[in-house]
Amino acid sequence: MAKKLYEDDVLVIGLGRFGGAVAIELQRLGHHVVAVERDPQLAESFLGKVTRIVQADASQPQSVANLKARSFQIAVVGIGSSVEASVLCAMNLVDAGIPTIWAKALSPEHARILDRIGVHHVISPEAETGRRVAHLLNGKLMDYIEFDDGFAIVKMKPPLESIGFTLAQSAIRSKYGVTVVGVKSPGADFTYAVPETKVSAHDTLIVSGPTDLLDRLAARP
Repeated sequence: MAKKLYEDDVLVIGLGRFGGAVAIELQRLGHHVVAVERDPQLAESFLGKVTRIVQADASQPQSVANLKARSFQIAVVGIGSSVEASVLCAMNLVDAGIPTIWAKALSPEHARILDRIGVHHVISPEAETGRRVAHLLNGKLMDYIEFDDGFAIVKMKPPLESIGFTLAQSAIRSKYGVTVVGVKSPGADFTYAVPETKVSAHDTLIVSGPTDLLDRLAARP
């Protein structure tokens, strides 16, 4: 079967801090990135960093039509300067029938609007970063990634009750309702956890589960 013209291409609209970072990282990962920016100076600064730069206002339906947006499988709306421009751009992409649309939200209200008009993935970077920092402040968690529906994966120091015992012996899963996915010892590679895995005080645990249950485990000494 012939390869679809734009199947590896990603359309990124808005090259501020968020959209610009997404565009450059996607390009680094091997995608062909077509980036759209209204500001001519900002657009020019990305020349050579992504596959193609288009200086245009994507809140205008004709601009999106000129991009042949319906040919893209994925689009990212990174506009951070105007809720109105973001919503209009997202509507144009939804109308174009792009299968997967990601969009940055500037507020909870903005997020609800994006969701209602048909954006598939709504991102709230400031709120998500704030929650992540709050979880890291207690000093027990070393990293925290939250997903939908109150589920997260954390990197943490082992609780005292697990040190010197195998995972089967400490029974973390049955006690707290979370799963130790992996263990990393100093100077060693990451290994997937099994019931026979023995935990030492210097290990790092990768643990997954509901956020409230992970918080409960992290509160243990």
